[in-house]
Amino acid sequence: MVEQSDRARLLDWEEIPPAPPAPGPPPQPGPPPGPGAPTQAAPRPGRGPHVTAVVGDGGPARSRVDHHHHPVPGWDQLGVSVKDRWEEKDQIVAVFVVTFDTRSGNMVEWSLPQDMNLDGVEFKSIASGSHRITSDFIYFRKGCYFGLACFANMPVESELERGARMKSVGILSPSYTLLYRYMQFLENQVRLQLRCPGQYSPLEAFYEDKKAVLPPVANGQVTTCPTWSVTNISRCMHPEMKITHPAGCMSQFIRFFGEQIMVLWKFALLRKRILIFSPPPVGVVCYRVYCCCCLANVSLLGVGVSVPELRPFFYVNIADITALETELSYVACTTEKIFEEKKELYDVYVDNQNVKTHRSDLQPLLRLNASDKEKYSKLSEQRQMLLYSQEVDGDCTSNEEDLFILFFMELNDRIFQILGEVAASSEPILTAEHMRAMGLDPQGDRSFLVDLLEVYGIDVMLVIDNPCCP
Repeated sequence: MVEQSDRARLLDWEEIPPAPPAPGPPPQPGPPPGPGAPTQAAPRPGRGPHVTAVVGDGGPARSRVDHHHHPVPGWDQLGVSVKDRWEEKDQIVAVFVVTFDTRSGNMVEWSLPQDMNLDGVEFKSIASGSHRITSDFIYFRKGCYFGLACFANMPVESELERGARMKSVGILSPSYTLLYRYMQFLENQVRLQLRCPGQYSPLEAFYEDKKAVLPPVANGQVTTCPTWSVTNISRCMHPEMKITHPAGCMSQFIRFFGEQIMVLWKFALLRKRILIFSPPPVGVVCYRVYCCCCLANVSLLGVGVSVPELRPFFYVNIADITALETELSYVACTTEKIFEEKKELYDVYVDNQNVKTHRSDLQPLLRLNASDKEKYSKLSEQRQMLLYSQEVDGDCTSNEEDLFILFFMELNDRIFQILGEVAASSEPILTAEHMRAMGLDPQGDRSFLVDLLEVYGIDVMLVIDNPCCP
């Protein structure tokens, strides 16, 4: 891999000198490539799997999933070499400064390149309610680009500015995997902009050093966003994740939600539209978006190539309503309470630690069953064992992030491995024994498994004990 400097040339305006390079992962990592990578929205297949249930008199109920799905076009058209080219190069396509004007509201005061369409970034870069906090960072999406902005709020003795100066400095890239590299630079620059407005020289040098060289397409024009193969993403997902996730992100995420993490895991694996609400600061909530996407990681090749990817939208506001209306699957966060009323935009609504859904067919998934609690208990036990080995044996080869990520990846792999083996057998019938082998509750996870078979188009028969009592 070609190594490149994380600092732009000629950046002598930075207030804090860079630390000497140290081996190991960067000190301020950000979200990695989870189950979603920047792609165009996947069209809904013409006909999806159809589930029918046959209930005998006092006997078992059988649910049959008829496999009638069509591969989503464009998901596996490009090879690894194109993906690798994009990941190894700096990919900054725009840099900008957003300010809050007491008369005009949020506005872009400066940007490069000047012909870049930045409509809407002024509202994404300063989250609603940010006037109550002093600093924040925000991940967001702008079309097929991903953005990172650092916000700061500084008191000033100015009647014109009503006692406060608020600005945000941000960048856009076709991918969010490397945005974390520039967080410290953006933090320094937003502080500089607050104290010395109009000092754009460091940003100009940064853009000239990091601007993307987009690969041309057949007609000679420049493509703005590559469509990556889901199979190729899965092949190298964990190594990238290991070096780019924010330190402590996953462990904090799971400690925050506790056992409810198992509920989020099911919704993520089913590719539902998940919206997380929280008041500012929104940076830590953007990490929760990323962590939620990680719950659906699968390393088995070919799994999920024909279903909507779980796309991280990160921060959204009312300006994103039109975009969300067309999305089949996503995870996003917002600081605007009005989204709770727009139930057509989401399947699952997370208000801090409260996970809920307005869809009656998804209500059973909100209830934790014995298998859910057992899986969470195992996860907690593994974490305690890891912490003990680190303290007593000085084990520095493993960390909590790897443990959590691998726990859910192996759980998902086991489920799809067993489903694949049953589907390929001479008698494709799932039994209670199969469900237990997958770590699922034969009764409590029945609706979850039926939904899973339908979403992924797996053609098997599910033998279900009749839960009805005479």
